[in-house]
Amino acid sequence: MDNASLIRAEQIKKRYGNLEVLKGIDLEIRPSEIVCITGESGAGKSTLLHILGTLDKPDQGDVYYKNEQISVLGKQQLAAFRNQNLGFVFQFHQLLPEFSALENACMPAWIAGMSKKAAEEKAMPLFAMLGLEDRIHHKPNELSGGEQQRVSVVRALINNPGVVMADEPSGNLDSKNAKALHEYFLKLRDELGQTFVVVTHNAELAALADRNLHMVDGVFQ
Repeated sequence: MDNASLIRAEQIKKRYGNLEVLKGIDLEIRPSEIVCITGESGAGKSTLLHILGTLDKPDQGDVYYKNEQISVLGKQQLAAFRNQNLGFVFQFHQLLPEFSALENACMPAWIAGMSKKAAEEKAMPLFAMLGLEDRIHHKPNELSGGEQQRVSVVRALINNPGVVMADEPSGNLDSKNAKALHEYFLKLRDELGQTFVVVTHNAELAALADRNLHMVDGVFQ
């Protein structure tokens, strides 16, 4: 196995009932790259992302993270692994309405055992990088859709993940906010060396990626 890879998937297969969703996927993700996975609805993109992110398990095949086989870990081990190594951004921001932007962003760090003060100190430069430093005490309903999604990006980054998994991150945004979010992804790659794996229907985002992998009927074409 290539020591330079962050994530490597080998012959990933997944079916739901009689439907074969993934038909033997091989994939390698390297540090500091943005990889977009595109394709029609039902092609298997989100299923693959969930398996790479350990949110689901393959029926066959293996997933490795920095040469460690993670597809064999138990439930509690996987939860700890996700918290320490992966960040997630979904189409809907999934912020908790009763908490401020800062509190929402700090939650993965608190789960990891970081103190309130240390987590907030970690979050502040990320809020500044995403243009949100004056919005940290606002609750989600006081933020625009684009701001809410950027808070979810800070939350994904708070534990210094090796990889951020993003499932249609701009799918719920207007074109202006979608373009801004895409540019922030590029900035995070360039300035922090952040790696992203992104499932998207957005052709503009796919065009900006370092690699664009197109999926048809459970295989890459």
